[in-house]
Amino acid sequence: MILTLRALTAISGSYTLDRVSPKQFWETTLPFPRMDRRRITITAVITILLGLLIYFQIREWRDFDWPTFWIQTQQAKLKHVLHGVGYIYIAYLLRAVRWQIFLRPVRKTSWTRLLRPTIIGFTGLALLGRPGELIRPYLIARREGLPFSSQLAVWTVERIFDVGAFTVLMLFAIFGDADLRELSFYPRFRLGGFLLVAGVAGVSLIAVLVARLGSRVGDWVELRFSRVNATLGKALATKVREFGAGLNTIDGVWAFVQLSIVSVGMWYVIALAYREVTHSYWVPILQHMTTSHVLLLMGSSMVGSILQLPAVGGGSQLATVAALYHIFGVPKELAVSCGMLLWIVTFVAVVPVGLALAHREHLSIRKLSKESAQP
Repeated sequence: MILTLRALTAISGSYTLDRVSPKQFWETTLPFPRMDRRRITITAVITILLGLLIYFQIREWRDFDWPTFWIQTQQAKLKHVLHGVGYIYIAYLLRAVRWQIFLRPVRKTSWTRLLRPTIIGFTGLALLGRPGELIRPYLIARREGLPFSSQLAVWTVERIFDVGAFTVLMLFAIFGDADLRELSFYPRFRLGGFLLVAGVAGVSLIAVLVARLGSRVGDWVELRFSRVNATLGKALATKVREFGAGLNTIDGVWAFVQLSIVSVGMWYVIALAYREVTHSYWVPILQHMTTSHVLLLMGSSMVGSILQLPAVGGGSQLATVAALYHIFGVPKELAVSCGMLLWIVTFVAVVPVGLALAHREHLSIRKLSKESAQP
């Protein structure tokens, strides 16, 4: 059901809202229009992996009771679901505030100017999968008159703060919540916490080195590639220097403190959205889910989102359902229902507003994705 819903959503919104011929309509609404060989290969690999995961899940759940699934889904309380959607939109607002802080060294702007491209960008991500991920930095660069490569660098730093903030919350949950220690998977969670810390430290170190040595790396790229083509070498070197300069987005210690607070607060708000959805089911095992518990669900969803298909999804839903069933002992019908509802609230709920904003600004999600993917 959820896959069909997403496919229909993508078809209805993928060509927003320019007048097109029938031929153009079908070209833009096909899941993978004019894909290059590399993208086709990646998509094929992800499809095979997801197919295998679904196959093994079906084999394990041959006794899945669909009537029970529908009954439990219909009993979910709408009030909690709407609260969850509200928290997700607050998280988008906090993302806009954070990007405003990132831009302080180069551009004075407001979070209200950045909120629209943020929502439209996440709409592109929901509809197109990973190919739509660059729409947000592309729109912000265009709106603020900045090089796209510099906003890609900001997007990279944002990812570091995302992982770092989530790691902080996970460490508090793993080492501070006694309830988690009762779970059979607790030793693995503790190991995962240490690995997250090591990963954040490593990526942060690489970012610092690129920020400080970006000019030298640009000179080296220009020297090497100019031997093949002078124009190409100069263009690549310019991109590298802009990217390195874009990494210098933190305007002092106070800005770092602000970015850290906003990032942790944003991920905590997302955790509250997860908790609201789990509490929408009047079943004790989900009613007793704490913020620490849902942080583990969030981690599972983030890992599963690596295997996502445009207009279909799949990876995050499977990972969330597996965590609910195997880690927390939620019955399979209830786990599937809750996992699907979590995905709708945290990932799909942005689509109606995002498409409305894109229509108002005469933007096409497909065109933005293609433009942002060009070198």
